[in-house]
Amino acid sequence: MSREEAIANAIQAKFHMFSGSEDKQTSADVSNVGAFQLPDPAGKAGGACTSTLLKVLNDNRGAPLSWIELLRRMRDVLREKGFSQVPQLSSSEMIDVNTPFYIVPPETKNMNGAKRAILIGINYTGQQGQLSGCHNDVANIKKYLIEKENFQEKDMLILVDDGRHHQPTRKNIMDAFERITQYSKAGDTVFIHYSGHGGNIPDKDGDEKDGYDETLIPVDFKTAGHIVDDELFVALVKKMPKDVHVTVLMDCCHSGTVLDLPYNVNATESKMHDNLGFDMGLLDENALMCCALLALCFAPDIISSLLGGLFD
Repeated sequence: MSREEAIANAIQAKFHMFSGSEDKQTSADVSNVGAFQLPDPAGKAGGACTSTLLKVLNDNRGAPLSWIELLRRMRDVLREKGFSQVPQLSSSEMIDVNTPFYIVPPETKNMNGAKRAILIGINYTGQQGQLSGCHNDVANIKKYLIEKENFQEKDMLILVDDGRHHQPTRKNIMDAFERITQYSKAGDTVFIHYSGHGGNIPDKDGDEKDGYDETLIPVDFKTAGHIVDDELFVALVKKMPKDVHVTVLMDCCHSGTVLDLPYNVNATESKMHDNLGFDMGLLDENALMCCALLALCFAPDIISSLLGGLFD
């Protein structure tokens, strides 16, 4: 079986993930997203990646836009605002980046498929590295999905550390991913948004080209640890049912390959290519056990040693 056949056999859903920075880069916050001219933006602060994506989509007013055009316009906006981050697109399949971008695939619009979203915003209130715009990012993405993509609020699970929504703990985030894989079926559309801190930790299984695993940092990271990219791949990517269309927006540091998808392209390139750091071993059925052990390697007893470089 070829590499492409093995990937297609193991990853049966269609994943497209946007991230605001390469694995080696940190992300950026904006003190006032009004500078991005979003329609009625929630709050002042926000993530540069979320704000930039929404600005490009709103400015385009529903006109056709290719995947690579979207990335390049995002980079242009970021550079105009003084940011150096390079937007990325990762995918579960090799796509022609000159074809039209979509969140809801055109071919599913008459199939009555469900539209569901998981929106995660973590400000880490009262903790080291507190942020101020992640709740606003969730509100702005929610508004866009409802008004432009016809999502329903009742079909959105919102995890925000504001005392009103479900807390974005490690368990709640992983449970949300488990639930979305259980509920989804062919023809459905899923949108997942994460705005918060991202990290990188030394790779323990030798599958990362740069020597680091990328992570998401839940609100209770001090006691529960990181969520490692290998875990995300096995729990979310591999378990999502066949022909579910999933768009993911990761607005955090070191997020270029945080879902460990097999193909990628960035805003400076012209076509998608193999992710040379993709671990074919993750396609094995024993990967879930390996990932569980990996998570234990970064349990709370060693978190304190990582805090110095955690909040880049």
